[in-house]
Amino acid sequence: VQLQASGGGLVQAGESLRLSCAASGSILRINSMGWYRQAPGKQRALAAVITSYSNTDYADSVKGRFTISRDNAKNTVYLQMNSLKPEDTAVYYCKADISSSNLVRRDYWGQGTLVTVSS
Repeated sequence: VQLQASGGGLVQAGESLRLSCAASGSILRINSMGWYRQAPGKQRALAAVITSYSNTDYADSVKGRFTISRDNAKNTVYLQMNSLKPEDTAVYYCKADISSSNLVRRDYWGQGTLVTVSS
């Protein structure tokens, strides 16, 4: 099982970006999916999460600006980021709780995609 993240880049404050993360491999079921971010000199922290029932939760710092969604047919999770701020600058990682076809259930991480917001 692999997760491939994409969509990062350099934008100005107030602009938008959409991140994507696609899971591939011997997948039986994808449970929760989420986006974490790690700013320079800081620990990785949760930005948003979505369950298999599409219940969502967000860090307080992104509520009202970020929207997480998923396309189960494509095994993909998205993060729509609007009204970006310089403090959103970070490497964004996707994570998925996946049950693979050999009935092993564990978390998988994507490789990270850099988001840079200039003021």
